[in-house]
Amino acid sequence: MDYLARETAPFAEDFWGKIDGVVIETASRVLRARRFISLLGPLGIGADHITVDKVDDLAQTSEDGVMVTTGRKYLELPTLYEDFELLGKDMETAKKAGYPLDLGKVAAAAENCAVKEDKLIFFGHKDFQIEGLFTAKGSNKIKRMDWAAGENAFANIAEGITLLAKAGIYGPYALALSQDLYLQLQRLQAGTGLLEIERVEKLLGGHVYPVPALGKEKAVLVAVDARNLDLVIGQDLAAAYLEQVEFNHRFRILETMRLRIKRPQSIVVFE
Repeated sequence: MDYLARETAPFAEDFWGKIDGVVIETASRVLRARRFISLLGPLGIGADHITVDKVDDLAQTSEDGVMVTTGRKYLELPTLYEDFELLGKDMETAKKAGYPLDLGKVAAAAENCAVKEDKLIFFGHKDFQIEGLFTAKGSNKIKRMDWAAGENAFANIAEGITLLAKAGIYGPYALALSQDLYLQLQRLQAGTGLLEIERVEKLLGGHVYPVPALGKEKAVLVAVDARNLDLVIGQDLAAAYLEQVEFNHRFRILETMRLRIKRPQSIVVFE
């Protein structure tokens, strides 16, 4: 069975190839968290749950001939999706005229789905009890100073790195920040001849990522080793066929994924 229902759609294989190309290109341009978080998968649509181990507490406990694993829980991989529609008349016109079909709606849907992924990774989902980097219980919190002034940004980030290192959580480290904070770092640092962003990037080995999905005044420092956290992908971003309604064709871009936080103490949120 084709889970994406492409076999039921009246389209040739090359049509789906063009759709896939747009989805992949758009997602690669928009997604930010995948640039620094280790990936596990894709595991396939059949992987609907994943184990999450607290690596420092993982153990097998037995009593009266019964053994269980402690420090482990099982979490569902939620589905993210965005629907779009292509007009049947437009598809036939493009086919008859011999010019490429405008796939702007595909790109817009893929972009929206990619933004949803980043938002879920960074902020989680309160109602569904999904933790994100900013909402993980047990993470570290540091008061954010004014990053537009003096050496505050550099000092704040160095403080975060020191905090992690003292706890035995070592690099590589990555900094994700909202675009307004990123722009505040584009200024010369007095007495150094360097931009503030250059000093920060040297401190982090270049791992600085502006993230549009963060909104404003948000920054988080993460020790990105897979021992600490990773991103589990079941079904990677792909387009599925839904139905034909009034001669038009409806599609859905979907994925299943979840941020797996194994050591929340590897996260530093600048509040």
